[in-house]
Amino acid sequence: MNRPANSSIHHPGNELYDMGLDEIVNEPAIPAPEVAGPKPGVLKRLHRRFSVLGLIGLVLVVFWMTIAVIGPWIAPYKSGALSSVDVFAGSSHAFLLGTDYLGRDMLSRILYGTRYTVGLALAAALMASLIGTFFGLIAAVSGRWVDEILSRLFDALISIPSKVLALVVIAAFGSSIPMLMGVAALAYIPGAFRISRSLAVNLMTLEYVQVARARGERLFYIARVEVLPNMIHPMLADFGLRFVFIVLLLSGLSFLGLGVQPPNADWGSLVRENIGGLAEGAPAVMMPAIAIATLTIGVNLLIDNLRRRGGRGQGAAQ
Repeated sequence: MNRPANSSIHHPGNELYDMGLDEIVNEPAIPAPEVAGPKPGVLKRLHRRFSVLGLIGLVLVVFWMTIAVIGPWIAPYKSGALSSVDVFAGSSHAFLLGTDYLGRDMLSRILYGTRYTVGLALAAALMASLIGTFFGLIAAVSGRWVDEILSRLFDALISIPSKVLALVVIAAFGSSIPMLMGVAALAYIPGAFRISRSLAVNLMTLEYVQVARARGERLFYIARVEVLPNMIHPMLADFGLRFVFIVLLLSGLSFLGLGVQPPNADWGSLVRENIGGLAEGAPAVMMPAIAIATLTIGVNLLIDNLRRRGGRGQGAAQ
C-alpha cells in the first residue's frame, strides 16, 4: 500500500517513518542518569588512606595521645600513693600492672608519666620543627650571605651530639621542665633547618616560583604562599622523626637521673627507679619500657605510611 505524497495528518510514529534506517540505527543513545552511591564509611575511608601497618601506628599514636590528656583522671590511685606493702608485685585484680619498688601502683604511675613523656616530647618537637622551618625558609629565599651565615651557624650546632649537648646544658643549669624542653628543641633545630632549607631551595628553582619573583612579589609572600604549602608533607614526616628522637633523648636523660625529677616521673624515670626488679621480671620495669617501645613504633609506622602516600602522590602528579 502506497503512502500519500502530501499528508497533512500527523500521526504518532511518523518521525520514524520519515527517518532512514541508518539514522535510526546510528542515533546516539541517551545516557542513563548516574545514581550516586552511598558514601564510604569511616573504616573504609581510613583503609583507603592508611595501610594495615599505618592503621596500627595511627591507633597506637592516638591511644597514647589520649592517655596523655586523660591519664591522671582515669588513674586508680594517686601517682605517689603507697597503695601496697608488697614491692615488685605481679599483676593482680587490685594492681593490673603490679607495684613498684615502694609498693605504688604501676598503672597509675604510667598514666601520670605519659603526660611528661608525650607532652614534653611533643612541645619540644613542635619548637624544633617550627624554628628550623622558619630559618630554613629565610635561608632559601634570602641572598647568599644570609644563607651562608645561617647554614654555618646550624652546621656548628649539628656537629655537637644531641646527648652531649643535653648533658652539658643540664649539668650547667640544672634540670627542670622548661630546661628539658628547651635543650631537646635546641638539639634538633639544626636537623629541621637542614631538611627545610633543602626542600625550599629545590622549590625555589621551579617555574611558578620564578614567575612570582618576576612579578615582583616580596620574599615573605613567596615563602608563605609559593614555597611553604609545597613542603608541608615532607616536614610532617620529619616532625614525626623529631618527636621519636626527642622521646628517646628525654627517656635516656631520665634514666641517667637528669630528666624529670621526683616526685614527678616520666617513663624513663620509671625504668630507672625499678631497675632492681629486672632480675625478677617485675612488670614495674617492663611496662614503662614497653610503653616507650609502642609509642616510638607507632609513630614510625605512621610516618612510613605518610611517606608512601607522599611518594604515590608525587608520582601521580608527574
